[in-house]
Amino acid sequence: MNEALTFNADGAKRNPDIHWPHGFHPEQAELFAHNEIVIHATCETVFTNLIDAEKWPSWYSNSKDIKLLNSPDGKLGQDTHFTWETFGVPISSRVHEFVPDSRLGWFGDGPGMSAYHTFLLLKTEHGCHVVTEEVVKGPGAIDLRKNQPSEMHDKHQLWLTSLKERAEK
Repeated sequence: MNEALTFNADGAKRNPDIHWPHGFHPEQAELFAHNEIVIHATCETVFTNLIDAEKWPSWYSNSKDIKLLNSPDGKLGQDTHFTWETFGVPISSRVHEFVPDSRLGWFGDGPGMSAYHTFLLLKTEHGCHVVTEEVVKGPGAIDLRKNQPSEMHDKHQLWLTSLKERAEK
């Protein structure tokens, strides 16, 4: 198993139901994060908040300057291209997987890194179980893993707890 899957506990928690695109399986990662949370709201409510990307900065502090480049309704959808800043880095993203109220995944390219970030929403009797995982490759990913090993996990947990707070209102 590679170092990206063993340097913290996230690699052991991988969800087998995630759909990974070619070249972005966790075993190919140089940085990997897994986070999950139960939100006491419907998966429809959670998904609605996730696809309203231009509003992320109002509730997720690790995002800013989000611009949807080809979205007729101002929301993320299949093949939507968007630019944004996260982890202090400019990212160009494209939605790859879009299954309403269930799955959302996008590619992201930034300086020295390429990534795939995905959300899996699972309906439960208590609301919505949200799993988010990310595979990052490239020298930027290695630098982040070595110099700030908990940064991606911690910021993704912030994303989920902020999403929970917003969706449960």
